[in-house]
Amino acid sequence: MTTIDSTLFTAAEAIRAKAYAPYSNFHVGAAILADDGNIYSGCNIENAAYPQGNCAETSAISAMIAGGARRIKRIYVTGPGTAPVTPCGGCRQRIREFADLDVEVISHGVDGVALVQTLGQLLPYSFGPEFLGK
Repeated sequence: MTTIDSTLFTAAEAIRAKAYAPYSNFHVGAAILADDGNIYSGCNIENAAYPQGNCAETSAISAMIAGGARRIKRIYVTGPGTAPVTPCGGCRQRIREFADLDVEVISHGVDGVALVQTLGQLLPYSFGPEFLGK
């Protein structure tokens, strides 16, 4: 594990401990290395009205934008179990808004082995800002 990955893992695990997941009991943390060199983290927040919750990745992206950064350079997602905890489809698209296709997305069920893939591997043939002239 590189120093950056170790730092991101630590940040994701620290915020995962603060997750609000009383319904699923599936606590997730995410940490982003942003273009400003800072790390922004977020956890999942559930709601009794299920579609109203936030995924950890969405919370981390919100923290990044609120902090003034605009681009994701690397993202690390942690959760329970042995299988890699990969971003859901909606979060993959949210990450796509702020990351290039070659950005590494590290997915980790903390009792297993981390999976390292690019955003392009997780979201092939995606629709991004460049299609709208951005």
